[in-house]
Amino acid sequence: MIVGAGIVGASTAWQFQQRHPHLRILLLEKEAAPGQHQTGRSSGVIHAGVYYEPGSLKAHFCRAGLEATIAFCREHAIPYSQCGKLLVATNELELGRMAQLADRCAANGIDFEVWDQHRLHGAEPAIAGLGAIHVPTTGRVSFRAICRRMLENFAALGGTVRFNMKVSRLREQLDSVELQAGSESISTGFLLTCAGLQSDRLARQQGLAADYRIIPFRGEFFALAPEKCNLIQRHIYPIPDPALPFVGIHLTRMIDGGVSVGPNAVLALAREGYDRPAFSLRDFSETLAFPGFWRLSKKYWRAALQELGSSWNRRAYLERVRQYCPALDLADLRPHPAGIRAQAVRLDGSFVHDFLFAGGSRTLHVCNAPSPAATSAIPIGRHLVSLVQEKLQL
Repeated sequence: MIVGAGIVGASTAWQFQQRHPHLRILLLEKEAAPGQHQTGRSSGVIHAGVYYEPGSLKAHFCRAGLEATIAFCREHAIPYSQCGKLLVATNELELGRMAQLADRCAANGIDFEVWDQHRLHGAEPAIAGLGAIHVPTTGRVSFRAICRRMLENFAALGGTVRFNMKVSRLREQLDSVELQAGSESISTGFLLTCAGLQSDRLARQQGLAADYRIIPFRGEFFALAPEKCNLIQRHIYPIPDPALPFVGIHLTRMIDGGVSVGPNAVLALAREGYDRPAFSLRDFSETLAFPGFWRLSKKYWRAALQELGSSWNRRAYLERVRQYCPALDLADLRPHPAGIRAQAVRLDGSFVHDFLFAGGSRTLHVCNAPSPAATSAIPIGRHLVSLVQEKLQL
């Protein structure tokens, strides 16, 4: 049994059923449709793997995931394009950081070019910068469309998907795992959870996840006015500060022809609180009660204040974008749905940057699946299938 019909759960269910057609696999999802959270609220970037530590699971999965995602789209006629990506340096400090990023691109085997100011301006006249890294393989797609097709493949192979089935209790026993899902009690021989924003809660029911918590960060987006969507031809990203955990506000060419602006990163007061007034006493209390949150806040309070300022002041948000795209005005920023990132944080206040898995003899939990999880969903699913096979000796 698998819990969670986001793209990671869908990919794993499809590939497991494909590899083991004789098994009966049930996929449970608490929402009424698949991909309602991180999968469906991402900006749809097919990442190439620029930022990730060489040798990490992130770097490995992302590089393999880009190729696998494009192959899946071609096989199933899902619209995509590889519009490319520019990481733009706007000052001398960022030029130095850009050189370090170029070294990381080379270490990760990524196809890239370093552009000077003249070439940058010739390719993207609306973008101001002293130089840029061009990553031509970066793409765009609807990950929700990919998720839906994976589930269709899963069902066609004999798998079963059930929606509106929220897991409220689980207990691993010697020969089974017992769950309460919705109003039903269900028994399974093995349980895999891909629960995103709720992943730590399911793991904690088994006594796991004691040393980390999911801290939710709301990413607030705008959409460019339609008349400005041809201002850029590629994804445009700033050069990130390596001391900070997020990559900064960027311009993303979406598969529907629009351009999103964002996200920033502010603490969410509810794990699934996409609207700004949303508040959950349970979620916020758990965040405040976790010592790692306060240690994290001590490290990054200055950055947190900047993010909060741009959250409440649209002009401050715009000025961060105007550093590399000065042609934009306040009237160009239109409403766009927010997303929430499920970020695992350890007791010492450090971010869990890589993928994290834990479990017992009959369980496996995906505890942390940060970006680029959507890009990497197919190799992640393949990896999870292998881990479950080892546990079950299939």
